[in-house]
Amino acid sequence: MKILSLILAGLATMAGPAHAAPPAQQFFESAHYKDAKLSPSGRYLAIRVGGNDIRDSVVVYDNESLTVVGGVRLADYDVGKIRWINDNRLLYTVADNLVAVGDQRLAPGLYAMSRDGKEIRQLAEHRGNRSTTGTHIKTRVEPWNTFMMHEEGAQDSDSIYVERPIWTTLGGYQLDRIELVKLNTVNGQSLTLTHPGIADGWMLDNRGEPSIMVSSKDGKDTIHYRDASGAWRDIATQASYGGDVDGIAPVGFYDDKRLLVKARKSGDKAALYLMDLATGKVDPNPLVAMADFDFEGTMVYSKKHLVGLHYVADARSSAWFDPALKAAQADVDKQIAGLINVITPPIQPETDWLLVASYSDRQPRFYSLYNSKTHELKGLGGAHPDIKSSEMGQQDIVKFRARDGLEVPAWLTLPAKGGKKLPMVVLVHGGPYLRGVEWGWHPDSQFLASRGYAVLQPEFRGSTGYGFKLFAAGMKQWGLKMQDDIADSVKWAVEKGIADPERVCIMGGSYGGYATLMGLVNDPGLYRCGIAYAAVTDIPLQYSSGMEVLSDLPADYKAYGVPLLVGDLEKDAAQFIATSPLKQAARIKRPLLLAHGTDDRRVPMPHYSQMRSALRDAKADAEFVEYSGEGHGWSTLKTRLDFWGRVEKFLDKHIGAGAKTE
Repeated sequence: MKILSLILAGLATMAGPAHAAPPAQQFFESAHYKDAKLSPSGRYLAIRVGGNDIRDSVVVYDNESLTVVGGVRLADYDVGKIRWINDNRLLYTVADNLVAVGDQRLAPGLYAMSRDGKEIRQLAEHRGNRSTTGTHIKTRVEPWNTFMMHEEGAQDSDSIYVERPIWTTLGGYQLDRIELVKLNTVNGQSLTLTHPGIADGWMLDNRGEPSIMVSSKDGKDTIHYRDASGAWRDIATQASYGGDVDGIAPVGFYDDKRLLVKARKSGDKAALYLMDLATGKVDPNPLVAMADFDFEGTMVYSKKHLVGLHYVADARSSAWFDPALKAAQADVDKQIAGLINVITPPIQPETDWLLVASYSDRQPRFYSLYNSKTHELKGLGGAHPDIKSSEMGQQDIVKFRARDGLEVPAWLTLPAKGGKKLPMVVLVHGGPYLRGVEWGWHPDSQFLASRGYAVLQPEFRGSTGYGFKLFAAGMKQWGLKMQDDIADSVKWAVEKGIADPERVCIMGGSYGGYATLMGLVNDPGLYRCGIAYAAVTDIPLQYSSGMEVLSDLPADYKAYGVPLLVGDLEKDAAQFIATSPLKQAARIKRPLLLAHGTDDRRVPMPHYSQMRSALRDAKADAEFVEYSGEGHGWSTLKTRLDFWGRVEKFLDKHIGAGAKTE
């Protein structure tokens, strides 16, 4: 296909970048090809597509002929998530990508349709809006808080499992429990599953049936197993927070008798193990283990058996237990060389078609179909087709030693033309207790690299995915050793000749925004400027405001998680003052760009408004921008282009070509 040949030709000719930098819209526009799902038989492919001026829709192809055989496009909404119910029906949600999240007055809803786009039935309400999307069947509609599961399910009947979060208003809108509902997509009948305890999470087995439930109480998680008779029993109880070194996390089923679990077994890195469901014993030898990374991955099932798994090391990879899929992976990797190629087989295959998603650090994701019998590749389409890989920067994982000797990983993206002593942006991830980056094409770092900046993204202590030692070292270290790691990453880049010490800016959102502000407080000699958005500006303020809204955090996170990970309001009061950007605002002397969304529920507006007042009182060199209706991040293209346009001008003024030397 033409698109595949064009992409491969571009990868083969990695010429230098054009003189004019690619426009910001190429980086921050909504992906053109957003998602693709093989039907259970592999005969059909559903693709969610859209554009800047076109609503996201679903197109269904016949895989042999690549002719369009169905789909749906809505007049006033975008199609959100998509999922096959069976070979004849699809499930989808809706969204409105043209308005900011604060202006949306709807939940995603839930709809089913026949493959040809007809027989649409509404299954769950929008919040405050029963139906405006063309459905003709409106009886037996589930409440708005009915959501599609992350897992694909069996896809062999008209029924699906959906999750129903329930929030409590006691002490703020906190997540109380998550119920699981079996829903018939043809007649709308539903049944809530009975279970022990207060459900916090669910997992389906290799047959698509709910067999694992996690309940939480008093800072403890209990893992329950549902056997073939429908009876539940406990298989493990462990601490909810802090990364219990002896704990396990269920990730899938090896077969009917063995569970796949992630565990540390008293080691630093989490690996994948087999657990005997009859005895509860975990095999001493791991099935998958990595030297530098915790195991993180998903199981691949076909014909109700485990055939392989997708996992993340520095980049995504696959391990195949099925010889035919292992051979298919080798052939695809040969035909599309130099890229990561993630293969997905159909759940109940009746054809030889496989779905392939390909990408690299310089190449945004694009989709192909591969025939394992004929070895034919059919290119379909890409997320950002206007991006030229020759103009993108190279991304690598690096390691540096923090001042206390701890080894810390980081991601370095350099401009396509390379260079030494470059102006550099330190891009700090949010969370903070998550993995910040994996190898691949990322719009923010690539946009900055296309403007001539080196981009350094440290996985400071507290980050997950790199072992328990790195994670645990970040407990109660906001503004302290976590902040030191970021500063030490800059010193490493300067020492290696990568960064110009006079032209470094720190930038981040959410926790990354907090770290940006604290970087300007703690290390004014290291950073020439800072850019913070959706920033936490005071930890006690986050206790009182950031958890008093409809939240996806469990109810006991405030009581058990926050004191362990962040700190205790009373015992650590002095530390919270010393590490509060709001309380230390007068110490910020470097130029700052501060941005926030008015409808941010995770880090509400008082963080921004109080910080703005404190900075103005201190006569700080700060620019302020608030985006009406936006939440915790930028949801509309208009906002993204405005924000990144401001970022580009701000950086140019302070560390770029337009910067004045001191």
